[in-house]
Amino acid sequence: MLKGKRILLGVTGSIAAYKSAILVRLLVKQGAEVKVIMTPAAKDFVTPLSLSTLSKNDVLVDIAGNDTWANHVMLGRWADVMLIAPLSCNTLAKMANGLCDNLLMAVYLSATCPVVVAPAMDEDMWHHASTKNNLAAIAAFNNHIIPVEKGELASGLVGDGRMAEPENLVAWLQDFFADTAALKGKKVLVTAGPTYEAIDPVRFIGNHSSGKMGVAIAEEMQRQGAAVSLVLGPSNITVAEGIEVIKVRSANEMYEACINRFDSMDIAVMSAAVADYTPVNVAAEKIKKNEGSFNIALTKTKDILKSLGEKKKAGQLLVGFALETTNEKEYALKKLESKNADMIVLNSLNDTGAGFGHDTNKITIFDRQGKEYTFETKPKKEVAKDIVNIIIRSIHA
Repeated sequence: MLKGKRILLGVTGSIAAYKSAILVRLLVKQGAEVKVIMTPAAKDFVTPLSLSTLSKNDVLVDIAGNDTWANHVMLGRWADVMLIAPLSCNTLAKMANGLCDNLLMAVYLSATCPVVVAPAMDEDMWHHASTKNNLAAIAAFNNHIIPVEKGELASGLVGDGRMAEPENLVAWLQDFFADTAALKGKKVLVTAGPTYEAIDPVRFIGNHSSGKMGVAIAEEMQRQGAAVSLVLGPSNITVAEGIEVIKVRSANEMYEACINRFDSMDIAVMSAAVADYTPVNVAAEKIKKNEGSFNIALTKTKDILKSLGEKKKAGQLLVGFALETTNEKEYALKKLESKNADMIVLNSLNDTGAGFGHDTNKITIFDRQGKEYTFETKPKKEVAKDIVNIIIRSIHA
């Protein structure tokens, strides 16, 4: 449930800060992307080098340094969740009163993502009336508070105040994302990659699709809580665990896989680059090269998107893709109507960094309500998030 999640970890000046190294390691092992912000006091308990090595990202401490500026606004927008662990008594008081004297507080005050805190302090500090007031204040700001645990404290006493163990923090985050996932309970069908239409046992008709876009969409759907079935044409891409992968080769195999599963799906995203034509006859043996020309009779493949559009029931959402080189918008809108799709994602080979063979893409989405959503060129994983967010917005409208 944490694979692909963006977690911004805030580490404050508490003896429990040493556990942040274990926490970062566990989060990364779960597949999360972790960035760490430390308060200056936290460096007395754990080194930025340790957390940088474990997170594989630079650790930020200061708002500015070496002629660079840490963009606290973008950090708060980057994250899926901001976790402050450990949360010291001092930083808790700053959060409750809106003080902003370090980078961590600047990020907290500008964060648009959910904020979760795991307090850590000695028992008497934990039970102090001002601490209770401050906890109530940050809870009223819609922050999430992970309860402290009881056990041996740095003072030598045994009581309340221990930060929740790293394993328990990871479990809490897993439950949190499971409960807040926008597509929880939804079943999603995604197609990806090319199809190969056999000419003989050696040769085929194909295209340059890598499958990266469709796989990114499938993984983002899973990240949002959906149960995902991915019909994948010939591709060497590794797919995240937990996604059902149905490997196919030809357009007909992809058609059958989609038709057989579509009725049970809530959402279908047809992003594969399916061949429009396939050889009428497939030679049983390798065709030998002869002098002169060589002709292959081709026949149309079954139109998967149109077939699903004809089968679509109320409550199902169908998304198609259009890769065009001329009159892009006109053809995309025509496809939206003729295939009975709910959305069409358009990419143009005229756009730099879009289409086959790139790690980036540039898309425009058209829907049945006449809305048009245009996005800049982005990495395909970011493009997948844009597509899935529009889908989520549509089904929850």
